[in-house]
This record gives sequence, structure tokens and C-alpha cells, in this order.
Amino acid sequence: MNKKLIAGLIAMIVLGIVGVMVYPKIFPSKSERKILYWTDPMLPGDRSDHPGKSPMGMERIPVYADSTDNKTVQSESSMSESQKSDEYYCPMHPNEVYSKPGVCNVCGMSLVKKPKSVDMSQQEQQKLGTVTISPTKQVLANIATTVAGRMSLEQNIQAVGHIDYAEPNFRHISTRFSGRLEKLYLTYTGQNVLKGDRVADVYSPDAVSAQQEYLLSKQSYEQVKDATELISSGAQSLLEQSRQKLILWGFTEEQIAELDRTKQVKNIVTIFSPINGTVLKKNVHPQHYVAAGEDMFDVADLSTVWMYADVYEFEMRTLRVGQAVEATSDAYPGEVFKGKISFISPTVDPSTRTVQVRADFPNPHGTLKPEMYVKALIKVHLPQTVVVQQSAVLSTGNRQVVWMQKQEGVFEPRLVKTGARAGEYIQILDGINEGETVVSSGGYLIDSESELETTSGTSSQAHTK
Repeated sequence: MNKKLIAGLIAMIVLGIVGVMVYPKIFPSKSERKILYWTDPMLPGDRSDHPGKSPMGMERIPVYADSTDNKTVQSESSMSESQKSDEYYCPMHPNEVYSKPGVCNVCGMSLVKKPKSVDMSQQEQQKLGTVTISPTKQVLANIATTVAGRMSLEQNIQAVGHIDYAEPNFRHISTRFSGRLEKLYLTYTGQNVLKGDRVADVYSPDAVSAQQEYLLSKQSYEQVKDATELISSGAQSLLEQSRQKLILWGFTEEQIAELDRTKQVKNIVTIFSPINGTVLKKNVHPQHYVAAGEDMFDVADLSTVWMYADVYEFEMRTLRVGQAVEATSDAYPGEVFKGKISFISPTVDPSTRTVQVRADFPNPHGTLKPEMYVKALIKVHLPQTVVVQQSAVLSTGNRQVVWMQKQEGVFEPRLVKTGARAGEYIQILDGINEGETVVSSGGYLIDSESELETTSGTSSQAHTK
């Protein structure tokens, strides 16, 4: 009995010792788990070193060192050096650069992998000021190149103008002596008149006296012309003075010759037109008593007219007297009138910032009428210079840049000085030589790529997540 009891006690002791040694290995105690980071499972790549909400508004959950997610950490540690150097950026915030894929901390947009330079490193590109674009990306961005050439551009200056009479062809028909208008031969505004046509019949006592004075002077001269030189010369001088008075008062040579022939004074004196033209204004009526010098009719010759056009001050530098001008009117569709610049105003209108230009237009058929509106086109031939397409020039505010193709897929910026624009081309006064290859389309993408590479080089360290 005692033997059996002793044996049982021994067995219990042996089992106790074995349990103390084996149990911890079979059923290990739960130790405190190590948290690597906090993440939102709905946002791949989202990581944080503290709990909280993700950009999606979801609560982040912990990732432990002994969880299956740790495989990702282990796999990242086993990535090659080239893979670790990959960078990712946000399309909406290019300055936000990350070392791992995921989402932008600012807006939550998925990150995009930044392409690597194939032919040269990023440091070499920044040193040379160049950008390398892969052929695939060039096609997607619609990047096209052209060769800078030398040519003479034709700049078209357009302006609105109006027609007016030419001032040298304008006349006031007036009386040179006072009298009563017995008859008018020009009876309405717009009537055409030829030089030498009768305008009006005037009764004037002054004109009658002038005729009588002339006849008396002529009679006296006839009586003493064979006398001594002193007497005949005095009579001849008096005759010449009376004749000159008739001419100054508007008497024609025919009227004076008729007076010499008939020796009869006319009570009614006819006034003749001194110009071919059209009556623009009629100022008198029959039986009107006119004073000396009073205007009866305004007449203008419209065979040549003036066109006034307002040109903006920034376009005036290419204007010259003698340049050709074309004018069109809605009244005559398809018809082009041609003239030449005869005057450029020396002043600028302060209210419209325009310069008035005057051009002479032949108008043999009277098609162009005073106060008619026309559209003016001035074609200016510029001197030969290097030109590129306007789309190739990028304006950055205080400077202008053109992207040049140095070699296949490699581009560099070039500061340029531009001149006049005409059509789809623009003059390059400095910065580009003839025959160089420029980017005519897609320059903004290259410029953005350059900005991205520049900023990423300085901010990647600070924004690595």
C-alpha cells in the first residue's frame, strides 16, 4: 500500500516537471504585439504613424509586425535599389512627391509614378537645363516640331473708316460784290455742276459801276494813245487797273471781251462755277440780297475722296505714307476699292488710343459717298527675319520662351525676343537661328515637365512619406 502511494507521488512529480518544461512551448503566452503603422484598407499605400482618419474619412486600423501585411514590409526591404528610387507625384499638386505609391495627402487623388530619364540622369538634365520626353509620351501629348525659317511676313492691319470729300477739291461759291440774286441755276443739294457752268444771275449796282468805269477808261485810252508817252502811259495804267478790278470781282475773260465788243453795260451779271463737283450745301434762294463774300453754295469734286480710319497705337509703327489700302463696304459686297495713305496724324486720340490715318481713293463713278462707312485693310510687308509659329512661343509673364529640340526626345528652353505677329507666324528678333528645330505644339507639357523635375529635386526629401 505504501509502495503504491510512493510510486503515485513520484509519477505526479515527474508529470509536473514535464508540464513546466513542455507547456510554454505548446501554448506560448501572448506577448504585446508591435504596431508598425496605421492604414486605411480602402486606400492602397495610405500609412500614418498615429491613429486617426484617412483622407477618405475612414478610421485607420493598426498593422502589426507579426501580421501578414508585414510581408509587404519585408518585400519592400528586398526591392532593388532602382525600385527604391521610384518617385510618385500628385497630378493636382506636382510639388507633393512621395517615395511610395498611394494617395495625395492634400486632395486624396491617386499618385502617379514619375517617369525616369532614359538617356541621362535627373542631375544631368537639371545641370544642362534640358528635359527628356519618351516617344510614347510625345505622341500622347501631341508634341510636334518645325524648323525655324527666314521669311518676310505680311501684317494685316484692319480698321473701320468713313468716307469724306477731299479738302483740296472743295470750294465755296460766293459773290465778290453785293447784289440781289435774280436767278439760281443750282437749285438743289446734290446737283452736279461743271467748271464754267452758270451758277446765278446777280443784279449789282457795284458791278454796273465797275463796267462803266472800265468802258470810260478804255475810251480815254483810245483818245490819247497817240499822244505823248507820259499821257498815254497814264491812260493805259488807268485802263489796266479797271480791267483788273473786273477780274478780281469774278468777271471772266469772255465777259470782258464781250464788254469790249458791245460797249454796253449789263445790269445782270452771271456768276460761273470755278470747279467740277457736286453741291453739298445750298445756302441761298432767289431774290436773296447777298453781301460781298457771302457763300451761296458748297461744292466738292468727288472724283477723288478721302477715307479716314482709326488705327490702334500699337500698330502705327509699321505705317508709312504711300502704303496701299484696301476698303470694302457692305453696300457693294465683293467689291474692293484701292487707295494710298496720304497722311498719318501726329497725335493720338486719348479717349480711344488710336491714330487717325487718311488715304486717297479714286472715285470716278461716285461709288464712294461722303459719310459712308467702310472696312479698311492695310497690308504691311515686313523685312525678312527668322520666324516660327505663334504656338511655339510660351509667355511666362515677363519673358518669352521657345522649347528647342537638341536631339531625339531631348528639349531645352530658349529665351527669345519677339517682333510683329502675322497670321500664324511671329518674328524672332533674337534667340533662335535659321534652321534650328523648335517645338511648335505641346510646349506647355514640356514646360510642366521641366517645372516638375526642378521642384521634385528640392522637395522630394521633405515630402517623402
